Amino acid sequence: MTRGRALVITALLLASAGAMRLGSGVGSALARVPDPAPASAAATPLVCPPPPAALAEALRQREAQIVTQEAALAERRAALELAAQAIDARLAELSAAEARLSDTLARADGASENDLARLTAVYEAMKPKDAAALFTQMEPDFAAGFVGRMKPEAAGAVMAGMPSDTAYAISLLLAGRNALVPKE
Repeated sequence: MTRGRALVITALLLASAGAMRLGSGVGSALARVPDPAPASAAATPLVCPPPPAALAEALRQREAQIVTQEAALAERRAALELAAQAIDARLAELSAAEARLSDTLARADGASENDLARLTAVYEAMKPKDAAALFTQMEPDFAAGFVGRMKPEAAGAVMAGMPSDTAYAISLLLAGRNALVPKE
């Protein structure tokens, strides 16, 4: 027999012996009939004795503490609700401001694009020799922006009228302006 099995059997024997002892007095307890209560006792209600003063005071203090905590929680909940309303209002204001800013930027981009298109058309309409003299005076990256927008025939005629170093600088800027654009 294994040791664990022996322990289980011993525990079962001890439990059954205890149950037999408890059960031996049950029959006599059930057989006894309680004394009938006097008629006057049935008419008066049972009254619990008052709790000890220390217990009653401790319960009152605990109740007061809970009431205070509940009030603090209610106050905190109200403050959080006010804060949430303020945050919601602020978010609505920010969304409206963002919409206005986007509209303003779109109008500004459209206006500047129109201005650049009109100015490019003016440069295309100029005599190539006059436009070349004007582009030679400009910064190369600024001039490259206009030359890149021009029709190829007009841009070629203007660049042909420029000094070779200026035309070369503008050509480099035009060739490299999309070099840093991500390929993927």
